[in-house]
Amino acid sequence: MNREEAAMVGFEVVAFAGEARSKLMEALDEAEQGNFAVADELVEQAQASLMEAHKSQTQMLAAEASGENIEVGFIMVHAQDHLMTTMLLKDTIKHLFNIYKKA
Repeated sequence: MNREEAAMVGFEVVAFAGEARSKLMEALDEAEQGNFAVADELVEQAQASLMEAHKSQTQMLAAEASGENIEVGFIMVHAQDHLMTTMLLKDTIKHLFNIYKKA
């Protein structure tokens, strides 16, 4: 996988992770207002986007595991950062929902 192909995978990861992050922030707003059913649905939608991001990421992992040399540029580094922080947000939101439910 050359640098351009890796960058395209990176753009896919950023797009899916960005979509997930937007859904998660929207879910947080809904939970804060007590709309937990809507919030839970938005989290499920975010999870679907995260799964797509992971599929894109797995393309590169599989290629490298099979011995292919992967030229990773800053776009892919950014994509990994975006994906990881969004996954952390998803995990944190579960705890915030519990706090909102108790309030």
